Amino acid sequence: MTPGARKDEPALSLVGLRREFGERTALDGVDLELAAGESLVVLGPNGAGKTTLLRILATLLRPGGGEVQVLGARLPGEAWKARGRIGFLGHDALLYRDLSGRENLRFQARLHGMRGTAAEARIDALLGAVEMERRADQRVAELSAGMRQRIAICRCVLHEPELLLLDEPDSNLDAEGRELARELIGPGGGWTRVLVTHDPERALPDADQVLRLGAGGRVAVA
Repeated sequence: MTPGARKDEPALSLVGLRREFGERTALDGVDLELAAGESLVVLGPNGAGKTTLLRILATLLRPGGGEVQVLGARLPGEAWKARGRIGFLGHDALLYRDLSGRENLRFQARLHGMRGTAAEARIDALLGAVEMERRADQRVAELSAGMRQRIAICRCVLHEPELLLLDEPDSNLDAEGRELARELIGPGGGWTRVLVTHDPERALPDADQVLRLGAGGRVAVA
């Protein structure tokens, strides 16, 4: 738990969140509260601010207005308290293409202070979970988009974060890959999750809450 955070505090709390890019409004007064262990599904058309919302929660973008609290840390001033407890899976796999999948995961482990046999055991377990053991020592540039996504999912959960921020996690995955991913980042893992998707049919059954964003980042009526 973040120093100073109370056990009864929500995992996420947004009050009047705004974000603009020049004269364009990306998010316009978003309010929500998400308890630890719950899943929030975010829906909306392209340009509705879904990815912007995730990037703010991941501490990669500063909010333009309103109040944002993530895992007990107020953003942007206390972003450092939450950053290492978040797993972010974006459109970009965030993998070094000249390194192998295993080397990418080792690098990520070092960033989170994970070293030695414990880190290697965690990496091996994750690679096995997504059935990438035999391809893990190939350069990422030589892997298919689906294989890169499997490695990116491993990177996202490697440090056992408290909060998962998932932007189209099924992207480039075949049916087998989706099922393997679900075992790692699905609702059964006990994560607090924020999931952006264009496939509500698959995501909604697992949702504790749904946020629908419309044009200009406004909260749409359900």
